[in-house]
Amino acid sequence: MADIKSAKRPDPDPLLVEIADYVAGAEIDSAEAYDTARYCLMDSLACAMLALRYPECTKLLGPVVPGAVLPGGARVPGTAWELDPVQAAFNIGALVRWLDFNDTWLAAEWGHPSDNLGAILAVADYVSRRRVAAGEAPLTMREVLTAMIKAHEIQGVLALENGFNRVGLDHVLLVRVASTAVATHLLGGSRDEIVNALSNAWIDGGALRTYRHAPNTGSRKSWAAGDATARAVRLALMALKGEMGYPSALSAPRWGFCDVLFRGEPIRLARPLGSYVMENVLFKIAFPAEFHAQTAVEAAFKLHPQVAARLDEVERVVIHTQEPGVRIIDKTGPLANPADRDHCIQYMTAIGLIFGELTADHYEDEVAADPRIDALREKMEVVEDPAYTEAYYDPERRAIPNAVQVFFRDGSCTDKVEVYYPVGHRRRREEGIPLLIEKFQDALATRFARKQQAALEAVCDDHRRLEETPVDRFMALWVA
Repeated sequence: MADIKSAKRPDPDPLLVEIADYVAGAEIDSAEAYDTARYCLMDSLACAMLALRYPECTKLLGPVVPGAVLPGGARVPGTAWELDPVQAAFNIGALVRWLDFNDTWLAAEWGHPSDNLGAILAVADYVSRRRVAAGEAPLTMREVLTAMIKAHEIQGVLALENGFNRVGLDHVLLVRVASTAVATHLLGGSRDEIVNALSNAWIDGGALRTYRHAPNTGSRKSWAAGDATARAVRLALMALKGEMGYPSALSAPRWGFCDVLFRGEPIRLARPLGSYVMENVLFKIAFPAEFHAQTAVEAAFKLHPQVAARLDEVERVVIHTQEPGVRIIDKTGPLANPADRDHCIQYMTAIGLIFGELTADHYEDEVAADPRIDALREKMEVVEDPAYTEAYYDPERRAIPNAVQVFFRDGSCTDKVEVYYPVGHRRRREEGIPLLIEKFQDALATRFARKQQAALEAVCDDHRRLEETPVDRFMALWVA
């Protein structure tokens, strides 16, 4: 063990340097990554517009205290708020994440890389408006897409082999890390300032996962990412003021992140940083559901015509899933709130079997009071299929398999309906993208008049036009 009495300051941890070098200097040359980033932007903002329908979300929006607005600051899409970039990041991040409908990444750690959009859009708009006021050129949406690709990559590659959930920490710590890096860069920070900001992001440690699991599942899981992006912007701004960093924040014996919070294991990058994550990201397109259950719900939809009229005859329902599905969302007993329900594989599958559809409204109390749902949940068995677990962890497949089979009291049963890849998977892009565009259009219609909706669709549908659009003008299109 190194002499921890020595005050000699070490070189920065290699991981901090590798991330900073990537953010500050890497060129992204993948057309697929940029094209996917555009769809990711559309999908994330669609989720934000849909979240504005829910008072439990909107009550958290706006400034920290009444009146603390910042004219000329960062805009919050779908609203009239202009806020400092820290609070704007919270607002945008909470909106994107609220319905559990934004993109997903599954590996040793799970998460939602588009959560970083809270920091990216808030900082990019703030910087652009300040530049325009000073007579300088604003950032363009090309730079926003680049920041999205890099934030996705940092969060996703760190998630490949580092299971923070295994030590009880929530995945939003990776949102904070990725957002800190790209926000510092967007603000004009140097490579060394990115290193300093990143060290503080790791020193913050991680939130406990308890708000995602029984018996404490609650709405914090819907604003935790917004909180992480806000903290990231704050750390970035501090670094730009010259605030110092901590070079061995990860590796310091006894006091560093790895020894204190990661059982002494090092944090590893499983592959070089590039554009892999954005190219392979998973979209939630057809319905909002925790991703490990997406294919179970698809299977339930297929079974709905055979089962809906025979609910009283059901003896049992068997759900075959992967190991993470068992560990995260296999849940029995009373479900207290929407956040509890959208993380219960039995509830989501029951909704699919009964109604043949699943929307955010199906998680609300009014629908949950339907006695058929819990009656069906009580007849469900959730079992791990080792082949599904293997396919889930295979980096070449990245499958999320589930199967559902319904057995009736008269001895008959349905087929075992198996779905390996959800509609938002890279292997189903051709099928999924038209649905994503439809989701985007439908979401805009919930918030904007037709003329404004058409303007938003026009800029987002044209990749080159979107990339060339100044960030401040893009954000102005979203003011409601």
